[in-house]
Amino acid sequence: MKQLLFSLALFIGVSANAQSSVKFTKALHSFGKIVQNKPVTYEFTFTNTGSKPLVIETATAGCGCTTPEYTKLPIAKGKTEKIKVTYNAATLGTFVKDVTVKFANVAEPTVLKIDGEVIATKK
Repeated sequence: MKQLLFSLALFIGVSANAQSSVKFTKALHSFGKIVQNKPVTYEFTFTNTGSKPLVIETATAGCGCTTPEYTKLPIAKGKTEKIKVTYNAATLGTFVKDVTVKFANVAEPTVLKIDGEVIATKK
């Protein structure tokens, strides 16, 4: 029983430590009203708060209308970097889109969100 409790405590400690190695300034950006067919971009800023270099394995959008761009290079401890997310604004109406970011050696991915409303072009 002690072995099981120790293993569980160690797992929780490692998971919590891994999670705390990335700190995003914010994980949701609202564009508000945007004009149809005029792509919009937002840069999500994060800092490597861990003790080792941090690597983004993947940043995957939930659909083809959203494109994430990110560095493939390791981010040194204490350094700040950005993930640029562009939405194509082709479809009228409200939207909520996700970008799932997976960091190497971090158990849980981070989900970034953008939202807003695409309105028709004024004639």
